[in-house]
Amino acid sequence: MTEGYKGRIGNLIRDARKHRGLTQHQLAELLATSQSAINRIEKGHQNLSLEMLARIGAALDSEIVALGAGPTHLRVSGPTTLSGSIDVKTSKNAGVALLCASLLNRGRTTLRKVARIEEVNRLLEVLGSLGVHTKWLNDDNDLEIIPPKDLDLGNIDEAAARRTRSVIMFLGPLLHRADTFELPYAGGCNLGTRTVEPHMSALRPFGLEVKATDGSYHANVNRAIEPGRPIVLTERGDSVTENALMAAALHPGTTVIRNASSNYMVQDLCFFLRKLGVEVEGVGTTTLTVTGRSTIDVDVDYAPSEDPIEAMSLLAAAIVTKSEITIRRAPIEFLELELALLEEMGFQYHRSEEYAARNGCTRLVDLTTKPSELHAPLDKIHPMPFPGLNIDNLPFFAVIAAVAEGQTLLHDWVYENRAIYFTDLNKLGAQVKLLDPHRVMIEGPTSFTGTEIVCPPALRPAVVILLAMLAAKGTSVLRSTYVIHRGYEDLAERLNLLGANIEPFRDI
Repeated sequence: MTEGYKGRIGNLIRDARKHRGLTQHQLAELLATSQSAINRIEKGHQNLSLEMLARIGAALDSEIVALGAGPTHLRVSGPTTLSGSIDVKTSKNAGVALLCASLLNRGRTTLRKVARIEEVNRLLEVLGSLGVHTKWLNDDNDLEIIPPKDLDLGNIDEAAARRTRSVIMFLGPLLHRADTFELPYAGGCNLGTRTVEPHMSALRPFGLEVKATDGSYHANVNRAIEPGRPIVLTERGDSVTENALMAAALHPGTTVIRNASSNYMVQDLCFFLRKLGVEVEGVGTTTLTVTGRSTIDVDVDYAPSEDPIEAMSLLAAAIVTKSEITIRRAPIEFLELELALLEEMGFQYHRSEEYAARNGCTRLVDLTTKPSELHAPLDKIHPMPFPGLNIDNLPFFAVIAAVAEGQTLLHDWVYENRAIYFTDLNKLGAQVKLLDPHRVMIEGPTSFTGTEIVCPPALRPAVVILLAMLAAKGTSVLRSTYVIHRGYEDLAERLNLLGANIEPFRDI
């Protein structure tokens, strides 16, 4: 083994150990070896036999090295009828924002039931490289975050940072921690070029200037510059609003943010900031007034709300398979427009009385779907900032429209090329006509037939293909499904609990 291989294997072992919430000493005890040996292994300074690798893998319940391991694929046998009940998991996007916001706090942050997804794993790797101690506390996915006295900004894990676009949300909290720092260019979904200029214009009033060169953002902060008037966001974006909120949280004056997003993850961040002692007024509106603090050092415990996009995924699964299932803990405030549109299309369901999420603020309901014959809506379907139809929920209407009678026009104006991926449904027997990079015409109803498809590189379109495969006659294969794991925790396994027949496999 070369030093490079040993180092990479050491990193894998370190990450798997942290994922299990074990210290080096605890892993050493499981393997009947010394903590110094584990330290050498994780630093890539130790030769390892295959037997030792297998023992470490068994101790960590993790496949550290698999012979011939390639990407994970899914084999789907259909058509499927789903039944039973399922709880909506907590919001991926809220969890990501709260991980970034934990950098504001010098005390211990405990987040409850965090989505254990690849996007979160990448951010935990980045936080770990800065010296932040993170630990999964239990099987409920409660997560403890303890920052060091000083962040090690020169040691950022570039590989992990480049695999997530969320790292750009480090700008807001980090501008208070260092006068100069660098962040690697962000990655994530392949949805066309996403400009970072709205983030820059939101953070310049706090003295941040960023130059993009050789694959990194080079940040400089002028402490003499403070917001002198309301900050008007040039784009009502979720992460842009979150960056402005986090910058305002550690600015001891009062900051007004106009044209702010009022979407679900932004609201969760506002509720979290209040727990940190930051005053936030106007939650749920497009004008936020933030009175920040010069320092935040508190032990805080917060439970993010449930994910409306996952709830919509489960609704779409029930609709395309004409199944009766109960979707528990659905955040109704962020699904009302989607449900109103589905009702227009003929969808029948039962809605429970409302109750509060664990954060004490977000309104939840249980939804029981009924097998329904759908027809195309009279008007086109297009997303808008909240309280409009959610941008991330639009793709699910592609597969829903495919099983509805008539013609449906979908207008995905936000992304340069996401609509193109909806045409992958044609491989399963749908009639999706691409009108331009933003618009598709979908003719239904469709009798889906199984086939083999390589996963689109964008999260929601990838899940849409998987849902169509549930309704498809015969066997389908969805290849290279990492993008789904970026945004969903155990989606295939959880659909199987409802009666789906989805089998993960790898090529040998």
